[in-house]
Amino acid sequence: MKSLKSNELRALTKALKSKDYKVFEEPYKLNIVGVRANITKPNSFDDYIFGFYKNKGNDWEGFSFPATTDAGTYWLKNPMQSRGTALLKDGQYLNSHKLGLHRGKYKALVQQNPVTVVRDYDRNAVLDFNNGREDKGLFGINIHRANSTGTTKTIDNYSAGCQVFANAEDFQKFLQLAEASKDRYGNNFTYTLIDERAYNRKLTRYWVYSLISAVAIVGGFIIYKKLKNKL
Repeated sequence: MKSLKSNELRALTKALKSKDYKVFEEPYKLNIVGVRANITKPNSFDDYIFGFYKNKGNDWEGFSFPATTDAGTYWLKNPMQSRGTALLKDGQYLNSHKLGLHRGKYKALVQQNPVTVVRDYDRNAVLDFNNGREDKGLFGINIHRANSTGTTKTIDNYSAGCQVFANAEDFQKFLQLAEASKDRYGNNFTYTLIDERAYNRKLTRYWVYSLISAVAIVGGFIIYKKLKNKL
């Protein structure tokens, strides 16, 4: 767990607002944001979940927690459904979660409204976000922890599409923030997932398009000059 600096919080809220996502600014109303890292290595806790809010003084406070937003290799190879393992699609899901019991066992944020997932159906250990089919509904995409104590190193069967904290103590801190928000604003939480991979793909497409456009303009100018010289 890491406390977020003011410049980090400003960058985070700016990124959300740039995508027209809702940012809650009421005192102690919890914003929950997952960031899927631009890493394709499966079965590792290489993502982050951010919990942040404004305090009574109207200043931002928040924390980042090591987590995974991807399914573990066990469920990638052994999907619960024939259509494939669920990988949560990036986006903002308003009032998607509430405090409840994960699989009836311990307190967590549990899905209460539909979300969109991409089905990884090829049954290998490689995360595939590009070729799967989208599916929308209630799939039990919860926000919970891995092992009940300490820090878990590999995802394995802890996530079949859920958003999972690597460290048990971090998760308890997160629940405290959620409880404080619930006491003031009710048992509804919005979850936002930002995918660095998707962002980088868009950025790459942008630069490729810009490069092609630049080449076309330069080429057109050269042809124009040649024709002009002949006249």
